[in-house]
Amino acid sequence: MKVTALIPEALIDEVKTLTHGKNITDSLIKALTEWVDIKKIHDLNLQVSEKPLEFKSDFDAQSSREINRS
Repeated sequence: MKVTALIPEALIDEVKTLTHGKNITDSLIKALTEWVDIKKIHDLNLQVSEKPLEFKSDFDAQSSREINRS
């Protein structure tokens, strides 16, 4: 998709430096992809903090390992 955006040159230069992109497009794709990933992790952390994961009362780590290995 082609996009026209007014972005400060200093910000573009910093993004290019930090992402080591081949060009502006590659740098922006890397930066935006990383931002989306971080945002998803943040949202997941919020969900877990609101409703923490709980082990079942009959949970056994050894039997869980055996299931995963089979």
